[in-house]
Amino acid sequence: MTAREIFLQVQPEDIAYIQAVFESYEGIGIIRTVDRKKAVIVLLVVEDFLGTARSILASLKNDVPVAEIPRPADMGEDWLLQELSEESASK
Repeated sequence: MTAREIFLQVQPEDIAYIQAVFESYEGIGIIRTVDRKKAVIVLLVVEDFLGTARSILASLKNDVPVAEIPRPADMGEDWLLQELSEESASK
């Protein structure tokens, strides 16, 4: 299965809300914070659920400002593995 990355610019105070919405749709996608200061998050979606995830995003735009952005240029290819490794080390 191929996972798609959808990068989003949001308001910092909305990150937890957006994450909670996607968690309520179990299996649709996972939200990870890319840059807390800039409030950039990424939605990781399995290709089979891409349409559903985009519908959820469209609905979210009625509640909070959400803008899809290109992948940040300063992100490495292994950013997720590095983040997960850092999370494991801090536990």
